[in-house]
Amino acid sequence: MLASKPKTAKKIVSNESKLARLGLRTDMDLVLHLPMRYEDETKVVSIREACLHGGEQSQVEGIVTKCEVGYKPRRQLLVTVADESGDLLLRFMNFYGSQVKQLAEGTRVRARGELKHGFFGAEMVHPGYKVVNEGAPLPTVLTPVYPSGEGLSQPILRRAINDAMRRIDWHDTLPAALIEEMALSDFEPAVRLLHYPPQQVDEHALADRSHPAWVRMKFDELLAQQLSLKRAQRARRSKGAAALPVVGALSAAFRAALPFQLTDAQARVLDEIRADLRHPYPMQRLLQGDVGSGKTVVAALAAAQAIDSGYQAVLMAPTEILADQHFRKIAAWLEPLGVSVAWLTGSLKKKDKLAAQALIESGQAQLVIGTHA
Repeated sequence: MLASKPKTAKKIVSNESKLARLGLRTDMDLVLHLPMRYEDETKVVSIREACLHGGEQSQVEGIVTKCEVGYKPRRQLLVTVADESGDLLLRFMNFYGSQVKQLAEGTRVRARGELKHGFFGAEMVHPGYKVVNEGAPLPTVLTPVYPSGEGLSQPILRRAINDAMRRIDWHDTLPAALIEEMALSDFEPAVRLLHYPPQQVDEHALADRSHPAWVRMKFDELLAQQLSLKRAQRARRSKGAAALPVVGALSAAFRAALPFQLTDAQARVLDEIRADLRHPYPMQRLLQGDVGSGKTVVAALAAAQAIDSGYQAVLMAPTEILADQHFRKIAAWLEPLGVSVAWLTGSLKKKDKLAAQALIESGQAQLVIGTHA
């Protein structure tokens, strides 16, 4: 969405393929790889206070008083951390040998996770943690958690995205008048807020994606999608197709012979289809309706317009049962009006299939009904 030429994202070589598997190949890819949620590492609570809010995410800080590898019921690393209000067990089921040294007794650690009350008291299972010095500053923004892939840790993604944010050329592609009219945020501030939300941000609005920064992202995504569809539509129209301008005697006789009046909805969509068929490019239209709402008669009237314009028409159905239903109904409508309706499916005997194909090739069959096969 930015008016800058793609740049190759500056990545650690060993992580290039991992990032590429997520579609992150350029700085723009990285900048638009937005967080799926956030963790609040901007404040630390005492272990006692965390215990009062069991089942919630908390961040505590303390000194390691015990670190050992247990083997019952399975191999695990058990680390006890204490502050002036109490102690807490950090339990790691999967761990590296280096963590035993890293979390040695006397180490100051800052741990974040969901606190639970187990058989041995308060504990966090597989918490995130950092070894810190006393008085180490806390982050001033929420910590983003990004969609990831195998072998891509959050620190790697954050580092790659932070580097891209510093390198990117920020140019907003939306004109200022449109931004003002739609009451949108500017692009750069919106992206920066989503990657680095300040402490005072409305976390609920971030979570349900109603925050103005998310609204801007949604607008850009929908705009890009619509532009892509318009480009595809233009490409299809450039191929061209026969215009079917005539709504003539057959169409009039068919409609007059129907034993019922078209509903307002049927008449409206028929007018829209007829207008589409007059254009010299393929029609791209889906006619949607409940069973029995009259889609078949609208399709038959569209076929009549093609026949009136001097062309043959084809109606295909996904199954032979459905094709047979269409054939019986439409033939009953059109054959009394002098229209030759041919039947062609994969299950026809060779002789009958050759006869139907001959009628089609000669132009005698004005309407062909059958299956895709």
